[in-house]
Amino acid sequence: MIRQALDKLYLWAGYAAGAFLVAIFVLMMLLSSGRPIGFNIPAGDDLVSWCMVATSFLGLAHTFRHGEMIRVGLLIDRLEGRTRHWFEVAALLIGGCFVAFFFYYAAQMTYFSWKFNDMAQGVLAVPLWIPQLGYSGGLGILLIAFIDEFIHVIRGNTPRYEKPKPKTAEEAIEQAIQSAV
Repeated sequence: MIRQALDKLYLWAGYAAGAFLVAIFVLMMLLSSGRPIGFNIPAGDDLVSWCMVATSFLGLAHTFRHGEMIRVGLLIDRLEGRTRHWFEVAALLIGGCFVAFFFYYAAQMTYFSWKFNDMAQGVLAVPLWIPQLGYSGGLGILLIAFIDEFIHVIRGNTPRYEKPKPKTAEEAIEQAIQSAV
């Protein structure tokens, strides 16, 4: 039951990131095509930048869980067995600590923006905590994903984010195509 709820959380965060990406596209097209005819969206650049932040951070957990984050495996790919397992655990612990650090300060920033009613300085007077939710919320969901994966790996399971190594050249090409490399 918890597994299904967490998977849905990561999936819906990915959907939200995709929706913000579509919003960026729509806003950019309206801004670009509106210039020649005198149509302007007030604070369009601000809206686009806030959508970009939400897209970037809300998509992190989904990307992490599907093994699409950039991972440099120069050392860990050469290890096997228990040694590799403990290096995976250490990597998740270190990564989780970094994400927790950033989440703490992002959440604190969002809270203080809400508490002090901090407003955007642009054309639209938007409370800053609203666009900051995409940033702090995305980091919070990523932290949950790191903790989830850490517990999974510490129990002796293989990481869910790790893709199987290709056995043939065709499999390697197919993985590269799917990863858009």
